[in-house]
Amino acid sequence: MTARPTTSPVPGGAASSPRPGAAGSLRPVAEGVYAFVQPDGGWCLNNAGLVASRGLTVLVDTAATEARTRRLREQVERVVPGGPDFVVNTHFHGDHTFGNGQFTDRAVIVAHEGTRADTAEAGLGLRQLWPDVEWGATPLTLPTVTFRDALTLHAEDLRVELLQVGPAHTASDVVVWVPERSVLFTGDVVWSQVTPYVLMGSVSGSLRALERLRALRPTTVVPGHGPVGGPELIDATEAYLRHLQELAEAGRRAGRTPLETARAADPGPFATLVDPERLVGNLHRAWAELDGLPPGARLDVGASFREMVAFHGRLPECHA
Repeated sequence: MTARPTTSPVPGGAASSPRPGAAGSLRPVAEGVYAFVQPDGGWCLNNAGLVASRGLTVLVDTAATEARTRRLREQVERVVPGGPDFVVNTHFHGDHTFGNGQFTDRAVIVAHEGTRADTAEAGLGLRQLWPDVEWGATPLTLPTVTFRDALTLHAEDLRVELLQVGPAHTASDVVVWVPERSVLFTGDVVWSQVTPYVLMGSVSGSLRALERLRALRPTTVVPGHGPVGGPELIDATEAYLRHLQELAEAGRRAGRTPLETARAADPGPFATLVDPERLVGNLHRAWAELDGLPPGARLDVGASFREMVAFHGRLPECHA
């Protein structure tokens, strides 16, 4: 069974500010390949991508709100009038899927079969966590094409390879690899200047996924959140997860809970990462794996999120 988000609001803690984050922008990262980056990469400020080749246009993920997805579509249509042929959802979280409905006039929505099931079960529950966000119209729009292990979309001059690498961030993560351009869209398997989040996936599974991504030898890495970089982003995400494992093992030996362990932890080189409260949720996943729970097994996401609120002192900021 996969872990899925709560569909009820999280009590306790004041609402986060409705101030929006910076507008996203679509920029080229290789010939015919673009990254749509939304600073600062915090909660619900995800990245997306575009592959615009001869005879094939693929959008990688959408955005959390109606307004942000409209901006994404406007920028995509400057490159590809009419919009993409395919939209790929790397995983089920609403910041990557809520905008699906704005592209179905032309595009086919593609995802892993587990992502489709999780999207249907999660629904629009994410919206309830941050009621002050101006979500707009985000109708639940499920993928219509699914696959299990891998799927390749062929253009005249390149391939767009969809590779299932989860459990990692979730139980069914997919990355998008463009080998002829050496560009890798990682979804939320890789993070850049933002705290990774593996509560609904796996710590050990994430580490295995990162090894697989490293073996692709990408030149450009577009993470799910934060600035675009190179393979050093894979290394940085791995370093955080190794640190997380060490904290979990030490906390368990000391008889602490995940929340107590997070409060006692020295953030060290990870002190500047956006959204540090995710450490609490990550420790719950690490605890579960130390207890022998299989990767991606269901945890109480709502209870973990309430502990993140307690750690943060208020509801975590979401500026979508």
